[in-house]
Amino acid sequence: MKQKLDILIVDDDLAHRVMLKKVISGWGYNVSEADDGATAIEEVRKRTFELILMDIRMMKVSGIEALTQIKKIAPAIPVIIMTAYASVETAVSALKKGAYDYLTKPLDFDELQIVIKRATEHSLLKKENEYLKERLGEKFDRRNIIGQSTAMVKLLEIVEQVAPTQATILITGESGTGKEVIANAIHLNSNRRQAPFIKINCAALTETLLESELFGHEKGAFTGADRRREGKFVQADGGSIFLDEVSEMSPAMQVKLLRVLQERELTRVGGSEAMKVDVRVIAASNKDLKKEIQQGRFREDLFYRLNVVALTVPPLRERPEDIPLMAQHFLRAFAEKNTKSIKGFTAQAMQKLVQYTWPGNVRELMNAVERAVVLSRADTVDADELVFPMADQCPVSEAPPESAHPAAGGSQSLSLEEVGKRSILEALAAAGGNKSEAARRLGITRKTLRKKLEKYEGK
Repeated sequence: MKQKLDILIVDDDLAHRVMLKKVISGWGYNVSEADDGATAIEEVRKRTFELILMDIRMMKVSGIEALTQIKKIAPAIPVIIMTAYASVETAVSALKKGAYDYLTKPLDFDELQIVIKRATEHSLLKKENEYLKERLGEKFDRRNIIGQSTAMVKLLEIVEQVAPTQATILITGESGTGKEVIANAIHLNSNRRQAPFIKINCAALTETLLESELFGHEKGAFTGADRRREGKFVQADGGSIFLDEVSEMSPAMQVKLLRVLQERELTRVGGSEAMKVDVRVIAASNKDLKKEIQQGRFREDLFYRLNVVALTVPPLRERPEDIPLMAQHFLRAFAEKNTKSIKGFTAQAMQKLVQYTWPGNVRELMNAVERAVVLSRADTVDADELVFPMADQCPVSEAPPESAHPAAGGSQSLSLEEVGKRSILEALAAAGGNKSEAARRLGITRKTLRKKLEKYEGK
């Protein structure tokens, strides 16, 4: 049985407070009361709430004063401010001091239910992230890794386990999934963290340049080599080296890398002296190396040397529950970078983000959010501002219902009106019968939705 969430209502108007408690309790929440800002502060000191709904004007301690104190005690609790005295100044003041949202009395209960649902979901995501951090251990540095899905929890548990060892790691996964971020986490949580972490993309260089970059060269080894140069392996001595797209190495380079892994020594290009190196190798590839071996493009012995511990980073479409967290993180970063006051995404925008299949994975998500932040003129990003260049090939992650397709062998297609009716009914079902939320998802007004439903009922 799902545990009820705790909400604190703060209002010095007894009748309004009792009425709100009855309504919100009916939606399945545990509701507590406070008759003043000072009482609310004490309640927050004593226990945890998923949400606080607080009036602004109260006799002893105002909502704005209480908000300031509550954010010092428990900054993660979303606080929704409500007042009968609406003004732009009070709204801005409340939001600047950390309020999650701002509602005016008399409250629209449909709107209130939507805002409470969204705020409590946000609060739970934060708690799950904190739980993940605790589960991985306080000493585990998960810098730039965002995710609380089962797949990511399992991956990070393995990362935490193997990071302190000296094992060679092979990270696989589609392009843009964050293989380099995982490699960073391995190095940061190893006993080599104080030593260099050198990265090189094997696909970006020709064979000659890659050999020189990795192993260094002697003066006069080739045209333009006017001095001796140390390679990446020597630069990483005592630390770690990240070989991205290792599958793109030529057969000759694969042999030379194999020797370094086996002998822990290398020879500069144009040189004859073998040098010992102490480097941990972390390699990555977006290709299936077993298939590459079968097709003769990758050495089997090198594969076994690299594949001591294998990690696979899941594609974004397999962990949609991580998308809201990541999107919000990128939004905050790009809003700050572009000096924009953008709070988040509309419900339609977030739904669009979660349903898209993300062929470019995290890299594509980051790009889409940055573009939306740059082009947005409001304080929230709407669905129309999210552009997916690959959407024609990969529109959404969920297949449309079978009923949306003509029967096999049939030639009759749905009329435009029938398609519209089906879309509205599906949105209403997805919103649990809440007409305001269904209208928000469809991008129409509640009045328009009501008229369409009346029209359908008349048929």
